[in-house]
Amino acid sequence: MARLTGTRPVATRRWGCAAAFLLLVLTVQAAQKADFSGDSTAATINHSLTLLQRLQELLQNGNSSDSVLRVRSAASDEPKVFHTHQLLLSLQSEVFESLLRNQSVVTLHEPPETAALFEKFIRYLYCGGVSILLHQAIPMHQLASKYRVWGLQRGVAEYMRTHLASESSQGHVVGWYHYAVRVGDAALQESCLQFLAWNLSAVLGSAEWGSVSVELLLLLLERSDLVLHSELELYTAVEGWLSRRQPEAPVAERVLRAIRYPMIAPSQLFRLQAQSAVLARHRGAVQDLLFQAFQFHAASPLHFAKYFDVNCSMFLPRNYLAPSWGSQWVITNPARDDRSTSFQTQLGPSSHDAGKRVTWNVLFSPRWLPVSLRPVYSDSVAGAIQPVRIEDGRPRLVITPAMSSPDFAGVSFQKTVLVGVRQQGRVLVKHAYSFHQSSDEAADFLAQADLQKRTSEYLIDNSLHLHIIIKPVYHSLIKVKK
Repeated sequence: MARLTGTRPVATRRWGCAAAFLLLVLTVQAAQKADFSGDSTAATINHSLTLLQRLQELLQNGNSSDSVLRVRSAASDEPKVFHTHQLLLSLQSEVFESLLRNQSVVTLHEPPETAALFEKFIRYLYCGGVSILLHQAIPMHQLASKYRVWGLQRGVAEYMRTHLASESSQGHVVGWYHYAVRVGDAALQESCLQFLAWNLSAVLGSAEWGSVSVELLLLLLERSDLVLHSELELYTAVEGWLSRRQPEAPVAERVLRAIRYPMIAPSQLFRLQAQSAVLARHRGAVQDLLFQAFQFHAASPLHFAKYFDVNCSMFLPRNYLAPSWGSQWVITNPARDDRSTSFQTQLGPSSHDAGKRVTWNVLFSPRWLPVSLRPVYSDSVAGAIQPVRIEDGRPRLVITPAMSSPDFAGVSFQKTVLVGVRQQGRVLVKHAYSFHQSSDEAADFLAQADLQKRTSEYLIDNSLHLHIIIKPVYHSLIKVKK
């Protein structure tokens, strides 16, 4: 390490080395962008990697250092000392520019988790690159935010958004969501929330479920796009969360009232009332919802809708993966040709409809052409048909009922198609497309997917993994005064 003199004249003389390196960086960049006007003798001489190596050596050896950072942490009695160069730090951070304006030695106080990454952070300021792991994302983002290194801050936030599916022993998405809320990163917050909603079953069985905050739990329970096996699975997970966290009664009751009890079969509801300690403790807070759920299962939906408002979330199914709600469809080599399949679902979640089934036909086309791109015959001499390329087509999925029935009165069907992808060794939901009875297909289904490539991120072993869910939605027809 270079010895610190603490005198500004020597420090001023030492600006020469750093300034020379900066001038070299700018010269290389200018050379790379130069316009050679088609001169065949022109060439770019690029030694930028050598420059980066010398900048790393400059930091490592402290050559021509004109400033010192002393990083103190509660985890260590001895501060970490970094011999640095004011020009390079000031170029990247306005905070360092201000701190080093009138002094050459600065003492910084950092929590243990950010102090452990401070060397990586400083190296980024010199070389413009850094490698991080999942557990280092939050402390690195904290450093970038604290010292206003905006490029690094954006880079870490993007890393977090693209690594939600990465597998970790303790989980990380819940922690990243809570951090995004604290720092006000709305984009990261929404990305985490969507990932948790579409892959909730995986989260319910993980260690991070216990770290979910009350606010996050209530946000999830409000959503109808949760992907999980059944509402009973969700209740079981919520019961475990309440047992571990032991929140105050008003909070527990608010959570329990967010469960959609009409989506649970009567036999399972009876069992919960008899065996659930949490439900027994808060029975008074949800008794009206349980009674309403039993009424829902006992009466015909058409009759029930005359007396109760069924146009609310309590009677709207979530994205359940149980066989009575839909079917998985694995399409091998989806770029090859059109495919079709059929499956059956229960008419509705009410036990009154338990024996009624609806058959659905599904058509998949990998290269369907809109009317505007279809071949057009012409009398011109130039050619009879406009050329059409395979890549002009787009994937299409059409879902239609194979029958009509008077039982459909008062019921419409929302169709949801989940697209599974393999990310970091796990099969997770990447997209969810929803469309209602008024349309037989999703207008933008896999619009950005390139199924022609075997390496497409939408394919698992050259197969397209879909899960089609049919969600019956009841409608109030006649209002009768109670």
